[in-house]
Amino acid sequence: MKPLLLVAALLIPWCCTSVQAQAPRCPGDTSITMRKCAEQAVRTSTTELQHKLPRAALGQWKQTTRRVCQHAYQAYQDGSIYPQLVLGCENNLNRALLGEFRSLADESER
Repeated sequence: MKPLLLVAALLIPWCCTSVQAQAPRCPGDTSITMRKCAEQAVRTSTTELQHKLPRAALGQWKQTTRRVCQHAYQAYQDGSIYPQLVLGCENNLNRALLGEFRSLADESER
């Protein structure tokens, strides 16, 4: 029984990845290093979206996600963590949309 539990525990992270798991982790001890990493993550996910969306739609998406994320973290607007929260939110929304494209592609292959 114990070997089966060990195998199951090892397979769960491999088989059950989420959209969030695809986003890079941002190590760092300072706000500056964490913010730089968050900016890079948003640039990466935005670049991926450029290949999926027409230019006008991407521009609209970026504008909308920025406003939504700013509103979501409005309570932290005066804090030093605010820009990183907004960037993380934008990246999460980008990754969610990219996941939808993958889901659609997976469905069409079936």
